[in-house]
Amino acid sequence: MTSDPLTEQPPPESAGDLAAVILAAGMGTRMKSRLPKVLHPLVGLPLVGHVLRALAPLAPARTVLVVGHGGEQVQAALGPAYTYVTQQPQQGTGHAVLQAHSALAAHHGPLLVLYGDTPLLQPATLTALVARHRAQPGTRVTLLTSHAADPSGYGRVLRDAAGRVTDIVEERVATPAQRALQEINSGLYCFDSAWLWPRLAALPRHPGAGEYYLTDMIAVASAEAAGSVATLALDDMDEVAGINNRVQLAEADRVLRDRIRRYWMLAGVTLLDPATTYIDADVTLGQDTTLYPGCILEGATTVGDDCRLGPNARLIHATVGDSCTVGMSLLEHCTLEAGVDVGSFNHLRPGAYLSSGVHLGNFAEVKNSHLGPQVAMGHFSYLGDADVGAGTNIGAGTITVNLGADGQKHRTTIGAGAFIGSDSLLIAPVTVGPGAMTGAGAVVNHDVAPDTLVVGMPARPLRRRTPAPS
Repeated sequence: MTSDPLTEQPPPESAGDLAAVILAAGMGTRMKSRLPKVLHPLVGLPLVGHVLRALAPLAPARTVLVVGHGGEQVQAALGPAYTYVTQQPQQGTGHAVLQAHSALAAHHGPLLVLYGDTPLLQPATLTALVARHRAQPGTRVTLLTSHAADPSGYGRVLRDAAGRVTDIVEERVATPAQRALQEINSGLYCFDSAWLWPRLAALPRHPGAGEYYLTDMIAVASAEAAGSVATLALDDMDEVAGINNRVQLAEADRVLRDRIRRYWMLAGVTLLDPATTYIDADVTLGQDTTLYPGCILEGATTVGDDCRLGPNARLIHATVGDSCTVGMSLLEHCTLEAGVDVGSFNHLRPGAYLSSGVHLGNFAEVKNSHLGPQVAMGHFSYLGDADVGAGTNIGAGTITVNLGADGQKHRTTIGAGAFIGSDSLLIAPVTVGPGAMTGAGAVVNHDVAPDTLVVGMPARPLRRRTPAPS
């Protein structure tokens, strides 16, 4: 099993008696966006995707997402692995959690409540929170707290003379003495589900706001049984900070990318300038690979061992084999086998497949094409919808004209060992046989027989080509 570069945790192996509710119904008006807040991308994952990834090592038996604004988009983005319920209208956090009751009515055991906009959350924190909850019999709820030098903006944790938690008071209604308290509530909880549901259903609206606050459950639990509320103190409150605007999104991006870069460097990857190297969460890198400054690796990109990328290479969902070199080029949804050499200012578009030992010069473009082993493709060339045999040479300025008069794309086939002269135009559908050769500037609009030289516009056979001695 491989670990996660964001969490350095192995994937889960089995489910237990834990369930989770993730609150993801907020509109995120401060993001100034038509995209639901929890779907804003961060190192290749939506915000809520990071929460789900932090939760995954705990292997909950069931995870319910409470959605609202843009709920259909959230469900489409995350897929069918989770249960979705809708909060409409939105009447506070207590009301939001209650929407998950029908989906979890048969569940008995601890229930984690999380927020979908806390991407810095770590699995170790959630594991410790659940462990603390299980460790004390009779605990109704365990909340994650922290001590902050500046607690502004957070709810304060109230305790009695014996140090037992009695309530959480929001800052806007807190007294001056309560505001001076430095223990703050993170908003993450572990509840005893059998205790929670009937009391949550009976929760009154919060005075003033007219909404149902999940924080009020702390006072309910404390009033029923002193000491039934446990806490886990978190050293770094930034870990559970919510993302409410794009400034905070950028700050979280910096933290996560630092985690990813550190992970790969410790795994044997050289980053010559880590600060200018951007690696998404689902990227995989091989040992002894070197990333030069300015590299951007996105999506599910995979890079093998002993590769050299950059400077300023950008790879998007690309697969790169061992011992490849990629210069200042853009590779997207393409595959490079081992030992491929790609120069600078090239664009490998979706469907490009370069077999082992292919050499691509500079200022070339390949789309939806298969280049066989040891193909050499010169600069200023375009291959679209083409199949090129092993050992073929593609001269500078070669273009496959793949869009026909019928408005459809057609394929070009070039046999093994062919030689395509500079500035050749291959008008598809067309086949150039193995060992054939086109003269410079040839316009090939008819099939070329094997081992035949064609020249001119349109190209016509000139003579049989004598194959080079092997």
